[in-house]
Amino acid sequence: MTPRTKEQNEEIRLRRLAQIRKAAADVFLNKGPLLEIRDVAAQAELGYGTVYHYYSNKGDLLHDLLWDALERAGEWLEAPHNAPPKVSPLAPREIPRATASGEAPAGGPFGLAAVSDIGDTADADSRSASLETVAGAELGPVAAAGVRLLQLWAEDHALFLLHKLAGEGFAALPEARSAPLSAAFRREVLAPLAALLESGPAANEAAASGVCAAEPTYRLQRAEMLLAALVGCASLSLRRGKLHEEARDIVRLLKL
Repeated sequence: MTPRTKEQNEEIRLRRLAQIRKAAADVFLNKGPLLEIRDVAAQAELGYGTVYHYYSNKGDLLHDLLWDALERAGEWLEAPHNAPPKVSPLAPREIPRATASGEAPAGGPFGLAAVSDIGDTADADSRSASLETVAGAELGPVAAAGVRLLQLWAEDHALFLLHKLAGEGFAALPEARSAPLSAAFRREVLAPLAALLESGPAANEAAASGVCAAEPTYRLQRAEMLLAALVGCASLSLRRGKLHEEARDIVRLLKL
């Protein structure tokens, strides 16, 4: 048998990491902080020793999973016709390990996402793009963005976990790790969402009535409240496996 090349071994390593992180997101969705490495191993259909080789504790696993999800977190804010080419969240990518301070390394944020069957990935991307286009045609920009986010959560549980834990200040992580992650989330997600909200129906009504634009701090608070409302409404649908189908109902309920 021909020995594997260095590149083949690296590809296997990246896919194994992606498999572990996807499983961890699925387990956390059901068990929260009570998850154990053995639960992740069972979900990933891997041996305990294999998972432990990559992650000896759930804190490191959760930390890397969240930074990885943050790299994909801004996709839903882009309208489909303006968005850059989508990188599948199931494609393995190299990532540096976390620094001791908990910050993303200088070379960029963590960049390894969940891995699955490539055929399933193509089908999921096609389905998501189709739904996004319909949503954008029928809804306003804020509502359409909300539908896209809910649909992404249905496909990528790590993204849902990121937004859920962001609303809790990433309290599941020690402060040295939660603070850099919170700052990056404000910059990459909350600030762009706040800007989008300023272009929505509420902003137009305020301008027509002569009300001044919201102060920056309040704008971020509005974005936080909207995401918290979406997380709360999505939780039940997500557990039932119905979030894709019920995304527009949630958006209409929240009157986005």
